[in-house]
Amino acid sequence: MNLFHISVLFCFLGASISLKNSEYEEKQPNIIYILSDDLGHSDVGFTNGHVETPNLNRLAREGVLLTQNYVQQVCSPTRGALMSGRYPFHTGLQHEVIYPGEPWGLPLDETIIPQVLKEYNYSTHAVGKWHMGMHKWAFTPLYRGFDDFFGYYLGGQNYDSHRNLKGLDLRSDYFDENGKFVDELRWDLDGRYSAELYSERTVDLVNKLKSQEDPFFIYLAYQSVHAPHMVPQRYLDQFSSHITDEKEKVFAAMVSSMDEGIGNITKALESTGLADNTIIVFSSDNGGNVNCVGKVTSSNYPYRGGKRALYEGGVRSPSFIWGRNRLAPSKSDAMIHVTDWLPTFWSLASLQGKLNPNNPIKTKPLDGINQWLAISENLPSNRTEFVINIDPKPVACGHRVPHAGLRWKEWKLIIGAGGPPNGWYPAPELTDIEKTCGHHDSYIELYNIIEDPSETRNVSDKFPDIVQMLTEKIKAYNATAVPLGNKPHDPASNPANFNFTWMPWLDMFAEVPDETYTLTKDLWLDGNQLTEDDVLSSMDACFDSDPDSVEF
Repeated sequence: MNLFHISVLFCFLGASISLKNSEYEEKQPNIIYILSDDLGHSDVGFTNGHVETPNLNRLAREGVLLTQNYVQQVCSPTRGALMSGRYPFHTGLQHEVIYPGEPWGLPLDETIIPQVLKEYNYSTHAVGKWHMGMHKWAFTPLYRGFDDFFGYYLGGQNYDSHRNLKGLDLRSDYFDENGKFVDELRWDLDGRYSAELYSERTVDLVNKLKSQEDPFFIYLAYQSVHAPHMVPQRYLDQFSSHITDEKEKVFAAMVSSMDEGIGNITKALESTGLADNTIIVFSSDNGGNVNCVGKVTSSNYPYRGGKRALYEGGVRSPSFIWGRNRLAPSKSDAMIHVTDWLPTFWSLASLQGKLNPNNPIKTKPLDGINQWLAISENLPSNRTEFVINIDPKPVACGHRVPHAGLRWKEWKLIIGAGGPPNGWYPAPELTDIEKTCGHHDSYIELYNIIEDPSETRNVSDKFPDIVQMLTEKIKAYNATAVPLGNKPHDPASNPANFNFTWMPWLDMFAEVPDETYTLTKDLWLDGNQLTEDDVLSSMDACFDSDPDSVEF
């Protein structure tokens, strides 16, 4: 089935079937937000992609397919924007990601989703990847409004050993019966595949929460399909007959394992009777990783670029929202940005403002807007523009120059460079599309995204007035930007200081040790059990300046 047929099917369903139930408009919904890691636009079946995902396909078919849901180009900025409802350049997260051992994160004066929802009596639960700061306990999930957390604080690790640089980073965090914070390191789960663990944890949560009267919010951030690419044999066996390339097979199996887990979660919702009052949002944190990898297995086709790029392939996410009694099956072309989910969830929790919070909620000025009416009534979005990013510095494995991007109506302006990655990276069988990469020499790029979503025609020379207007908009946004939050690596974070575990090191030492710590490629490979092809993408690290070592 091609994209046209899928679009017709969604339009037909939206026009002919209404599953909305007015009874549920007066109930606070349970909310599950599922975030995949480094998943490309065409890595799932519901976008006509190259990997079979029957469970995701069903949810997308029964829900609202979001054709213009945008995220940031890399992981920490997306997660911070999601949680805070604010652009990364307003929180200091606009440049790169939080690397292991760097003492910074999403600022503590930002009010985030679980803190908002708790004021409306929601229980709040986080599962999977955090990646918004862990140098002090105050930056970790339970001190940011979550009731419990099962997952890892850093940005990546081995899927089975749950180690990064030989340090364990898998934990169960909770408050005990006396209200005391507990950080339980999960040595016992060595050898268990992370996608299965996070799916099982979410199923357990659903079964546990069925007896509570209050609504719940679950933030499920899978490790899949971030490097290193690895998966249990039983998933590989599913693809042995029709995918011959071993790395493509591993990638497809990784997607399949996540899809299976999501199917198990929806089954749990059905069996507990919670499905009727639950909303599920699915998204990726950025485009598929097609740069700084030895073998491209992800696909953002038909969009250009991928992870780290300002092009559509880097920021346009395969997404849907499902809620059987609130949403009729349809397709929405509304322009949605990741910052919009906080105000949208806020609206749902408050029953569109009918309920007052327990305490006054103070947030900094939000960049997101409430998109519920646009989604549920298939109306045009009130959003007409968003900032893709404003970054004053080059990016490892990405932009070699300062860069900025803005979408306004049908127009998209890029200043500096849209990538790398610059090319079009199709699914493996689509070999007729040219694959280009490397440096890009254009300083100004203007695209009509409605007419040219693949960004093949830079029309900046034909529309100088549009370029000038959008440049002024970017300048105005840039005037509100805060300084970069990035901090250099702190050698005191070395997991060897804590029995080879990753800990919030600034809260662990009476005196901070001053020994140097050099990350070598051999240590990186050994500590994460990576291959040479994985090393450059496993934590977005580049060893370009020195192939043997890099100082953090």
